[in-house]
Amino acid sequence: MPYPKNFQQIALIGPTASGKTALSVKVAHKMNAYILSLDSLSIYKDINIVSAKPTVEERQDIQHFGIDYIYPNENFDVTTFIKLYKNIQNKCIQENKNLVIIGGTSFYLKMLIDGISELPTISESTLLEAEIYLKDIQKTYTWLSKIDKAYMSNIASNDRYRIEKALCIYLETKHIPTEYFAVHPPIPSISSLLPIYQISWDRALLRERISQRTKNMLEDGLIDEICMLEKKYGRSPNCMKSIGIVETLQYLDGNYNRKMLIDKITTNTARLAKRQTTFNNSQFNNVTKGSVDALEKILL
Repeated sequence: MPYPKNFQQIALIGPTASGKTALSVKVAHKMNAYILSLDSLSIYKDINIVSAKPTVEERQDIQHFGIDYIYPNENFDVTTFIKLYKNIQNKCIQENKNLVIIGGTSFYLKMLIDGISELPTISESTLLEAEIYLKDIQKTYTWLSKIDKAYMSNIASNDRYRIEKALCIYLETKHIPTEYFAVHPPIPSISSLLPIYQISWDRALLRERISQRTKNMLEDGLIDEICMLEKKYGRSPNCMKSIGIVETLQYLDGNYNRKMLIDKITTNTARLAKRQTTFNNSQFNNVTKGSVDALEKILL
């Protein structure tokens, strides 16, 4: 379905701690827009400090979506963000608003642009059958690799989620995933040209920003927040393995002192920032790149 002519949307991407939040709020004011955050940690309720989630004050009077959406013990995947995008897009159109998409986790933005295939409805009987197979996940992985080498070659042998997904598709449809996806090609959610702006930083300067943000997090109560999360949700949810959380748990276990905690979070976050930048540089075309100040001049 084509967008109304007066509906505008842009994407703002960049590594963690690059200044996306502040710039996006300024742009949203200028564009009369809502903000959709594509971030794999800010989406959770109760995870506030370690996610660097924008505070109510930082959001000013701009409505943000994709924040405080689910609880830490609830699972989500890319389809969650696709549904979110479609809902917010409709809301924007109905309320004569535009949209600023913040690509904190740019993989989700990539999937909005490229699309994903519609998955079959998995019956209860198939789920029960799959559980039997998954009791020996290595045997099941080997078997799936034999019947669909092309698809399984991109899945690690310990990636239970994706192995289960491939297994359920085969058990439900009687078609190997490669055959199924050939018949059900990806459907993009963003059908028009999306202007993308990417914040660029010198690596050394960005690491300094990350280091300072880490220190600020500790001052703001990071350790207390992780204690609360562990008490309320335990350590098993996937989000409890995120950067900032796993290091603080190591600190609470007595394996790190405070200096080591800061160093570990800073180093691991800087590595994440490098991976994010590499992904952004390789996955998106026709991107306008620049410093925060340069992009602010362009956008405002």
